[in-house]
Amino acid sequence: MSAEILEKKKTLDLRRKHIGPSCKIFFSHDPIKIVRARGQYMYDEKGQRYLDCINNVAHVGHCHPDVVKAGAQQMELLNTNSRFLHDNLVLYAQRLQATLPDKLSVCYFVNSGSEANDLALRLALQYTSHKDIITLENAYHGHVSSLIDISPYKFHQLSDAEQNQFVHVAPSPDVYRGKYRADHPNPAKAYADEVKDIIDRVHEKGGKIAAFTAESLQSCGGQVIPPAGYFQQVAEHVRRAGGVFIADEVQVGFGRVGTHFWAFQLQGADFVPDIVTMGKPIGNGHPMSCVVTTKEVAEAFALSGMEYFNTFGGNPVSCAIGLAVLDVIVKEDLQGNALRVGQYLTDLLEKQKEKHPLIGDIRGRGLFVGVELVKDRLKLTPATAEAQEVIYKLKEQYILLSADGPHRNVLKFKPPLCFTTEDADLVVEKIDHILTELEEALGLKLHNTLNAENDSIKRKLPAEENGHQYHSGLIVSRGSSPGVPQQTKRHKR
Repeated sequence: MSAEILEKKKTLDLRRKHIGPSCKIFFSHDPIKIVRARGQYMYDEKGQRYLDCINNVAHVGHCHPDVVKAGAQQMELLNTNSRFLHDNLVLYAQRLQATLPDKLSVCYFVNSGSEANDLALRLALQYTSHKDIITLENAYHGHVSSLIDISPYKFHQLSDAEQNQFVHVAPSPDVYRGKYRADHPNPAKAYADEVKDIIDRVHEKGGKIAAFTAESLQSCGGQVIPPAGYFQQVAEHVRRAGGVFIADEVQVGFGRVGTHFWAFQLQGADFVPDIVTMGKPIGNGHPMSCVVTTKEVAEAFALSGMEYFNTFGGNPVSCAIGLAVLDVIVKEDLQGNALRVGQYLTDLLEKQKEKHPLIGDIRGRGLFVGVELVKDRLKLTPATAEAQEVIYKLKEQYILLSADGPHRNVLKFKPPLCFTTEDADLVVEKIDHILTELEEALGLKLHNTLNAENDSIKRKLPAEENGHQYHSGLIVSRGSSPGVPQQTKRHKR
């Protein structure tokens, strides 16, 4: 605890004085001062409880007692670097690898998603001896210089002259408002062919592809779900060109998608990346992250002659916390809860789409769900101001939600995995009322013709997702397909 409890105004004044102005704060006109949290709830200095619908870092719930206990007990014994032998490091690596395909067997532990993605780039460059990187439109991979270069979500504000000449941007595989949409006969192939075209142009100029990197599901890009088969076809083009495939699971890993432990697995069992990065949920708020790759990539990295050492990466406390997070996911069936509650939430939102013209699209997997707001379902005019109004109105009713995407018009659900059906009922009820008021003020009405047109569009989904099969890398052996656990209510902590 801090030595002094400050008045909210004093806290804000000190922040403005000592914290960089580019470090933004939620609800800047009236920010919330959070002093404690538990489960899916956060509390301000007055004790007011907020329902947290956005915090994918507190993966198993804020301040989970098992995670807190594991960290505290290990901190009392030892915390040091990985140059000393310690069981926690190897036991955690073993447990983590067991959730992944066999090919992905070598771990590098670091401290943040940005560190993980930066290291992934180093691995790719060293392994291939190539320089060119392909990234996706609206992607975000981190805040360090190497990652700003491959994050159009950030560098789109720069002039072309300032963008890295070795970075090439492929269209986001968005089948709602992207170049190839849900009515396209094969959007996966069409988007993958765009990557192949980039590779051909790079080769014509004498370049060589080191890597294609993508978030398994785009988050900042607007909760984009790639069409089934896209990653397989991209990987084929990239590997033929001598490059590797990097899957960024920093936002969406560890069971959030419900049917699988890792979001890249949504593409099918025949797709395995060469490098996987993970962060945010891995430590439930404790700063840790990891890069997992193949033996071949790791050996090539070692041949560079440069030792890789990370002072805090893989320390005993971090690994104890990481083990506790994996234990809680299994013990409380949080992956199953993500599937059940996520489907329940999606069903509720789909019903809202039937009555609200502002809702253009509902998309997501598990407890990773986006609601895209539009002013016109035919023109897909982004309802940016309306999305912000929803966020602020929800905040007034003590519910925390965010909006993102290139037009800031996608409402993002990515709550702690202990989120319940009652929580879903509450937030959707509030959204219903807010949208009703907005549409009345705007004079918007839902026309039957628009309903019919939108209902006629069916997306291509992975086969497993259509059947809602449940695959856990933690508790189910590879290749098994147990049935979906039944809907249950979870106790609030």
